[in-house]
Formats: sequence, C-alpha cells, structure tokens
Amino acid sequence: MQIKSLILFMPSIEGGGVEKNLIIISDYFVKKIKNIKLISAENRLRNLFNKKISFISPSSKFSKNKNKIFKYLICLFLLFKEYLKNKNILIFAFQANIYAIIFAKILNIKIITRSNSSPLGWSKNSFKNILFKFFLPMADEIIVNSYDFKRQMDKEFNLNTKLIFNPLDRKKIAKLKKEKIKDNFFLDKKNFKILNAARLTNQKDHMTLLKAFKIVNKKIKSKLLIIGSGKNKTIIEHYIHKNNLHHSAKLISFQKNPYKYMNASDLFVLTSKFEGLPNVLLEALSLKKFVISANCPTGPSEILLRGKAGYLFETGNYIQLAKKILTHYKNKKKNMLMTNCGYLSLSRYDYKKNCEKYLNLILGYLENEC
Repeated sequence: MQIKSLILFMPSIEGGGVEKNLIIISDYFVKKIKNIKLISAENRLRNLFNKKISFISPSSKFSKNKNKIFKYLICLFLLFKEYLKNKNILIFAFQANIYAIIFAKILNIKIITRSNSSPLGWSKNSFKNILFKFFLPMADEIIVNSYDFKRQMDKEFNLNTKLIFNPLDRKKIAKLKKEKIKDNFFLDKKNFKILNAARLTNQKDHMTLLKAFKIVNKKIKSKLLIIGSGKNKTIIEHYIHKNNLHHSAKLISFQKNPYKYMNASDLFVLTSKFEGLPNVLLEALSLKKFVISANCPTGPSEILLRGKAGYLFETGNYIQLAKKILTHYKNKKKNMLMTNCGYLSLSRYDYKKNCEKYLNLILGYLENEC
C-alpha cells in the first residue's frame, strides 16, 4: 500500500490570516509528516512555504483568473489527479470547505476542514445556509479557532466542532520586527501612527476606518498606514485622494514582514464586519501595541478580554471609532495597563501547544488506513 498523503487544500492564497495560519501549521507538520502536498490555484506566495511541501498549482495563465469559483474547480481537478495517483490520502481543507467535503464524500476520502470566519458573516443567504447545514456534518472533523466561533457553529449547524487556537509564533515576530523600514512615511515621531493590516475586501470594512481617520486627522497630527492587497484597492485609493488624505493616509500592498510596521505604530485598528480569530490582533498585542477593534463576530472581544485589553466599538460605527482613537490618544500612558493585560493573556495561543494539537489530530487520521 502506498504511503498515505496529506493534501492541504487552499485554492486562493491572498496573504491574509488564513494563509498565515496555513504557513505556520504546515511548516510544523513537515517535522513529523513526510508526504505533504498543497493544492492552490495561485503560486505567487509559494516561497513562503516550507520547501519540503510539494506545491501543486495550475499554469500561470490559469492562476491569473480571479474568479473564486473557477479557482475552486481548478483545484478540485488537481485534487482528483492526485487521487488517481494515490487513493490513500487525507484532505485538510482551509478553504472552499463545502466543495472539498462533497468531493471527499463522493470518493470516500477522509476530510478535515478548518472554518475561518463567523457564520453570522456569511450564513444569511438562506440557500447557502441549507447547503452548509446539509454538507458540513459530513466532514470527519471541523476545526474552529475561538470559543465564540465554536458556540455559533455548533448551534447554527448542529455540529461538534474542535477548538484549536491560532498558533502565535512570537519568536519569529520578535525577530522580524527589528527589520528597518525604508519608507519614511511611517517614521515621523511627531505623528500619531495608526496601522491596519488586512485583505482589501468588503469583510474588512476599510471605509469605516477611513471615515474615522478623516475625523481624527482634523484633530491631531496623525498618519494612517493600511497594508493589504485585494479587489477594493481602487475604492480605498479613490477615497484617500477625494478627501485630500494622501499626505496622511497611505496604502501599501501585502508585506511578507508587516511586523516592522506594527512595531513602529502607536495603535492598531481592526474594522472587520466578521472574523474567526484575527491573527493581527494577537500579533499587535505580542508587540505590546494598543488595539481598537470592531466588536464583530467572532474573536476580537475574546482576544481583548471583553474590553479589558483594548477598546471595542460597534461594527461599522466610524464616529464611535474616531472617538475611541482620540480617547486612546489622550490616555496613552494609562492604557499601557490594558495592553499589558492583553500581552499576558497570550499564553493560550502558544505556538508549540496549538501546533501539537493540529499535528496530533492529523496523525490520528494518517496512521489509520483509508
């Protein structure tokens, strides 16, 4: 019998928190698992993955297609090709979970999925909700990454999900934060420096951030740096120029090392409409940066200890966000106690402990025959 192969399924790699977790977890897997393959429709970030992982993707002309469904179908085709080579496989899906579950069940393959964001953000479509209620229970395991997320998923879809926190690699962050920033935009000590790092999508709600910053910028000398790539780039840039913010607000593309910018910031802001467990908040706290976040489902409130380790504001309320930013500006020294409280709570996201939970779960399935 051929050696059982672990196939990681991630059709679209865009440089967000999900991808970051995939990189961290897969890099840990290679220590104990020999045969690991990653299927994706994109290969532009393949150099971030461990070289021991076999990266399977279509030709460059296919990977340039931005249609999400197209990427999913191409990756299912690649997955089927791998299945024909070796039917002794385990699928670990980080994305397109329903597609992967249907594929696995048709071919009687074991599948583990990792859900990434609160169902309150994507289950309002009644047809989609029916599909998820029918197919999600067919997965052999479903992993979630926060208590609130688990409660919502289990209640909404009648599941028994497995909670594993995001592994936080604090040593790597501490090392990378020391790299020098070449762009002077974010280095002026006279400015109050606000940072956001997120994919440029509707989910991340950058318009709320920009509207709040417009108010803040009129009251204090400040700079806003947004790090990310995505379909809303033009919309964000248009707003910056239309509102004459181009001297104080700047957008730069996805960075392999966002931590040097995070380390140089005075405040980190997250404006998402929904999440699962946002990595960036953990990373900001690990660098002892004050955090203001939308109180969206799920993750931020849990990470910020229900408001004891940072400020929470009503999702989409830019006026409230602006007030929170200005309040922090006036109380920076006092708020260090809140930041320290968040910093001390990060042990639950321990890198080794949570990576081991992932590894043990995977090994449990790999060591059994299909």
